[in-house]
Amino acid sequence: MKIIPPQISSFLAPVHIFWDNSNIYIPSQFVANKREGGLAGKEIRIYFQNLYALARAGRPVNGAVCAGSVPPEIQRIWQRLENTGVTPELYERGAGSGSEQGIDQCLQVHMLRALSDFDPGVVVLLTGDGAGYETGIGFHADLERMYNGGWGVEVLSWGCACNRRLRAWAQEIGAYIELERYYESVTYRKGIRAARPLTMTHRSFAKPRGLD
Repeated sequence: MKIIPPQISSFLAPVHIFWDNSNIYIPSQFVANKREGGLAGKEIRIYFQNLYALARAGRPVNGAVCAGSVPPEIQRIWQRLENTGVTPELYERGAGSGSEQGIDQCLQVHMLRALSDFDPGVVVLLTGDGAGYETGIGFHADLERMYNGGWGVEVLSWGCACNRRLRAWAQEIGAYIELERYYESVTYRKGIRAARPLTMTHRSFAKPRGLD
């Protein structure tokens, strides 16, 4: 799979990638139904290699964590993701297990550890979840903590599922990358449609605040 690199400056700030798998996969089903119809919503899959490449955008990676549930039938998919250089954090799926809350909290712990343990770089968050902001919890609140600590902020999300306040804030202070623009590159349908080569010519970028 050929990836066409973006035109970026000679300064490559290291990135830390935090990926909420369910918040990326579930909205992709809605987008697939809308764009391709038929059984596309059931057949759609995330092409991890290209989505990771879109998040990384040619920059050095100081850490990459993807959190999600682990039904047995997709164990091989998590292995494929790990092969790209992303560390999976897996939770058992079950009714009433609180797995989604656990996934969110797992990623937030990793975000705050990065804030504490690393010099400011660029945080790249793959989710549209803005819940909890009003009470100082949730992804948006922790992104603000990182931004106030000098970090650049990038949010990758499906526009149809992204919290409006989170999207507007990311656009104002950093970069918001809407995944619908890359739909045919970051998804595929096995035996029906392969993922297209990824082109990042028009991808927007954030920098650590001291480097603006």
